[in-house]
Amino acid sequence: MENVLRPVIVFGGALVLAYVLAWAVDRLLVRLDVRHPETPMWGLLRRGRFPLQAVLFVALVSGFFDSTNLAKADHRETVDLWMTIILIAGSTWLILRVVAAITETIATRYAGSTHDPARGRRVRTQLTLIQRLVTAVVTVIAVAAVLLQFPGMKTFGTSMLASAGVLGIVAGIAAQSTLGNLFAGLSIAFGDMVRIGDEVVVDGEMGTVDEITVSYLVILTWDERRVTMPVSYFTSKPFENWSRGGPQQTGTVYLQLDHAAPVEKIREKTEELVRASDHWDGRSWSLVVTDSTPTTIEVRAAMTARTSDDLWTLRCHVRESLLTWLKDNHTEALPGIRRTGEPEKTF
Repeated sequence: MENVLRPVIVFGGALVLAYVLAWAVDRLLVRLDVRHPETPMWGLLRRGRFPLQAVLFVALVSGFFDSTNLAKADHRETVDLWMTIILIAGSTWLILRVVAAITETIATRYAGSTHDPARGRRVRTQLTLIQRLVTAVVTVIAVAAVLLQFPGMKTFGTSMLASAGVLGIVAGIAAQSTLGNLFAGLSIAFGDMVRIGDEVVVDGEMGTVDEITVSYLVILTWDERRVTMPVSYFTSKPFENWSRGGPQQTGTVYLQLDHAAPVEKIREKTEELVRASDHWDGRSWSLVVTDSTPTTIEVRAAMTARTSDDLWTLRCHVRESLLTWLKDNHTEALPGIRRTGEPEKTF
């Protein structure tokens, strides 16, 4: 009876005590979160309650395991092995939760204290990449630590050291692209070339940078598609970043008109449309004739807006309104419109 009772007491007591300690820590974090609402760290740290319970449980079992009869049993090595694996997994999980809480707290507090949205996006991009690097390193170390608990893996690792030189060359060649993307990701994050939330144009695709990892970058397009590209692309090829230097932009509207078009009246109508729009930022506008052919002239209307979204809406509004106004009031300005009394062409 004692052989059964002692393990039950040790394992059951460790489980209950781990739960109580984790619950107490959780209540403490709740109180800290209420007292310090300016920082989200304490609330984010509560996500580590379950891995903390696992770590405490294994630590308590390991500390009192010698008091059970299992310590003298033949399966002592198996129990120690699984306790070690659970401890490694729980510790890794807990570390990743803490790292995520710290990075999110720094990003949130910096975004709330800075008046420059671009700098806030830059810091968030850097913190996101650092978090992903730490996650990758901690995960690799944890997996290696688990594998080394098995005697077969130790023997395998020792035998592989003999051919480490050849393997190093092969691994270097195979990982060339991966390492290139890794250093490209670091260059993007700390070189401030592109940040999360920036408006970019890549290979004719316009969208917002939605995610940056150590190997790829995700662009969310206006039609809600997600374009995934390697980060090395942004360090080796040109691309447009519409968010650098401020979100304000200048856009154009081109019209192909007849030589009889009343340019001065079109300029007055353009000014009326631009000034009446809520999407114009009040900085500047213009309308000029930029080109001519034997049959048409090219008229360019330029206007400014606060953001790329406002600019797109303003351009569409001005283009549509000008064409409607010309069709209703100056049909002679539109090429291809048949005039009254014009003889019908025959072919």
